[in-house]
Amino acid sequence: MPAAGEHHPAFEEYCECIFELREDDLEVIQARIAERLQVSRPAVSEMMKRLEAEGLITSKGGIKLTETGRTLGESVVRKHRVAEVFLTDVLKLSWAEAHHEAGKWEHIISDSVEKAMMNLLGDPTTCPHGNPIPGSGYVAPDSEPLATIAVGHDFTVRRITEELEFEPGLLEFLEESSIQPGNTGTVTASSPDGTLTIEIDGRHVGVGAFASERILVTV
Repeated sequence: MPAAGEHHPAFEEYCECIFELREDDLEVIQARIAERLQVSRPAVSEMMKRLEAEGLITSKGGIKLTETGRTLGESVVRKHRVAEVFLTDVLKLSWAEAHHEAGKWEHIISDSVEKAMMNLLGDPTTCPHGNPIPGSGYVAPDSEPLATIAVGHDFTVRRITEELEFEPGLLEFLEESSIQPGNTGTVTASSPDGTLTIEIDGRHVGVGAFASERILVTV
């Protein structure tokens, strides 16, 4: 079964991207892949042909990973998220730095190193943003978008979906604002444009509609 490092890094990037889009229940279309990976649509179209020829995806009825492609995508995602935990918990890097560096590490971490890192870290089940580490057995609690929480109600942050990790400056904002898994807050105001004001960690913070619809919380 393929693992990270056994395929061209570009193949790994695309399988990882498709895996994460599916994980967030987003339709996998070429335009969305191009946006996520910041490449041109013609480049995505050409790569889809190569991935299909490699047996990593099928395009019948939409873009889907084959069993081989899913195994590869899951492996890369797992290494990325384990690396993020190591980089934040052990090396004390910021969320944004860890996400950037983990994007490099995911292609070179061997299975034995990954296992050693998991042992050192105490077998974490999620990355710093609350996204599950594949194969960890993590069962996510029933959650809902922050955007659905009414003014005056409390919430606990559970997960920062992958889509937000690719928005420039957003990880820095969330970390600086203490909008992190496990932290509790209260919705104090709602604006007509969808912006929420929340009180968290003793501060009032404005969260735009795009982010509040993708921050998952429990009540």
